Amino acid sequence: MTDESSDGGSKTILDSIIIFRGGSAISNDELKAHLASLLRLENVGVLLGSGSSRGDLGGKTISDIWKEFVAKKKESYKWLIDESFVKKDETPNLEDLFDVLEIAAKEWDRQGRSRRLKKLKSITNDLKKAVISGTLLREEFWSGDRSVWVEHGALENHRRLLQRLVSARQAGQSAPWIFTTNYDLSIEWAAESIGLRITNGFEGLHQRIFAPHSFDLGYHNLLARGEARFGAYNFNLVKLHGSLNWRKKEQDYIEVPVGMIWREIETFLKSTDGNLDCPIVFPTAAKYIQTVGFVLGELLRRFTDFLSRPQACLICSGYSFLDAHLNQIILRALQNPTLQLVIYLPEAKKKDSGELDLDKCSAWVKKIRALESAQVTIIGGGEAAHFERFVRMLPDPAIYDDQALRIRKTLKELEPPKACEDVKQ
Repeated sequence: MTDESSDGGSKTILDSIIIFRGGSAISNDELKAHLASLLRLENVGVLLGSGSSRGDLGGKTISDIWKEFVAKKKESYKWLIDESFVKKDETPNLEDLFDVLEIAAKEWDRQGRSRRLKKLKSITNDLKKAVISGTLLREEFWSGDRSVWVEHGALENHRRLLQRLVSARQAGQSAPWIFTTNYDLSIEWAAESIGLRITNGFEGLHQRIFAPHSFDLGYHNLLARGEARFGAYNFNLVKLHGSLNWRKKEQDYIEVPVGMIWREIETFLKSTDGNLDCPIVFPTAAKYIQTVGFVLGELLRRFTDFLSRPQACLICSGYSFLDAHLNQIILRALQNPTLQLVIYLPEAKKKDSGELDLDKCSAWVKKIRALESAQVTIIGGGEAAHFERFVRMLPDPAIYDDQALRIRKTLKELEPPKACEDVKQ
């Protein structure tokens, strides 16, 4: 993998990569070996953020969403500036902005300022539509036609991630976990395109209802014996902020096929008002109150439970660590001495001195880096730390096979020679 440099020469993208484990820099080869060992731990999980859905998939980060909102909703943007909710030419923290708008709505409702309240709700809906629009990915995926997902190259990296995670599982080990803050369906589409079973907390045939006990079950091949038992037949998917295809029906939460909800989403995005009735946690601090609800509260509990398990690893990619709630859970989880945390962070750069430059990273990342814990590995360097590079660094299943063969050969050579019959007599 090479890129053309500005001076006309050729250079490897990985030249810009910088990797620190604890307080020491490690090489790219050492990182690959570290990842290979982590995927063989008893409990393996990956945390994905919006950065994992960018590129060909068409997903947007929170920063991208704000830029698009400013460009397309100039009147709404101007109103937010005039009312001092945001400052001109500054990118606000959307979590803080949603908080302020929600507080203002409650206060204006109390004061009976109906006209301003109506405008405020309209602006808030514009922001929500911008968020939803940024998570739809490619429109052709919403047709419900499975052949589109199977043949589409934009899902290649997600398919590769799932295949390498499940193939690294050994006999008796639990299925891998995918945790994500994304509302999009990239993981579901990728899994279905390769025939991999998903355990996401919903079960049922005619109506898939949220039933968290499904996370405690698994799939096994009763015919497999010996080495054939290696690998997993499913993975666990935990969508910490909800999903575009979840709906609430009476007292239950259900999962709806994509072909049935595209028209509803399209109508919401084109309407001047309206509401999309799905349990999505928009990026506000008020979501912490919402998460005591049955579904999202249970999913957060599963995330916390996973991080407390012995011999566990969590690999983070595409996540900017701006969610204070999840950050707090991860930080506390480092009290588990057997937990390994790997963070891919494109905004972390390499200084001339070879040290990490975290100026553009969140305060939480700087705090974690200051710990210099051997449990934490940080990979930076712009494109070298993107989601697709992380996936390509994961070891291919064939590597494990080669390692196993070498180990068996070495053990056989170390066996003492068998005594002949004459010596025995």
